[in-house]
Amino acid sequence: MAQINPHYNFNGNAEEAFNFYKSVFGGEFKNIVRFKDLASDEFQVAEHEANKIMHIALPIGKSMLMGNDVPEFMGRTNENENRSKIVITAESKAEADNLFNGLSAGGQVEMPMGDSPWGSYFGMFRDKYGIEWMIDFDLNTK
Repeated sequence: MAQINPHYNFNGNAEEAFNFYKSVFGGEFKNIVRFKDLASDEFQVAEHEANKIMHIALPIGKSMLMGNDVPEFMGRTNENENRSKIVITAESKAEADNLFNGLSAGGQVEMPMGDSPWGSYFGMFRDKYGIEWMIDFDLNTK
């Protein structure tokens, strides 16, 4: 079956954001490619953008969270208009709380963790990097 892996653009702080995500989820980066790694006569890289992230990937379970910095020549990404959310289905209420508390630190909580009318333990927030998350644990799986 097909798998969905979210990918996000950042304005020069992708590495910082992904180190934060790694601190919450654990694991090791699968890939880190910097713009300087691709520099050539055909693909000129400005010195101040050489260490920015061209591609980064963090395995999370069977999925992959991926991202990059947007080079200045491409403009800036609007970090408050992602218009999508990453949904994490936790395996326990404790895991849901740990993920919610870790990822929402320094961010903006839209809905604190709590029992939902649809039978799950659920919370929603925007993290300190502007990425929107939903944490869900199905209370019927206890």
